[in-house]
Amino acid sequence: MIGHPKTAYKVLTAPQMAELLETGVFKGAPVDLADGYIHLSTEEQLAGTVDKHFAGQTDLHLVAVDLEALGDCVRWEESRGGQLFPHIYGELPIGAARAHGPLRRAEDGEIILPTSGQHG
Repeated sequence: MIGHPKTAYKVLTAPQMAELLETGVFKGAPVDLADGYIHLSTEEQLAGTVDKHFAGQTDLHLVAVDLEALGDCVRWEESRGGQLFPHIYGELPIGAARAHGPLRRAEDGEIILPTSGQHG
């Protein structure tokens, strides 16, 4: 993973976040299950992902994922606009969650990254 960030982000609905906290593992959203991997975004890709795939939705949560903890389960693959996105081929264990919290935006629209709710 030379040159890639060590942390990526997963946007979850409230029920999906509850699943992760209650069971200790997130198996994937419907789109993840259909595609065969869990979609993640880097910090730079996150606003575009939220705007494109979660527009108008409320009660969303953000999980900061430790990519190094997942090792070979993470693959960087080309997606939207030719950008490389991190994908998890497997489940997301709570032990790989560096932090989590409600998805919030600053007044300028920038996403405020979670710094609490740490696990692992």
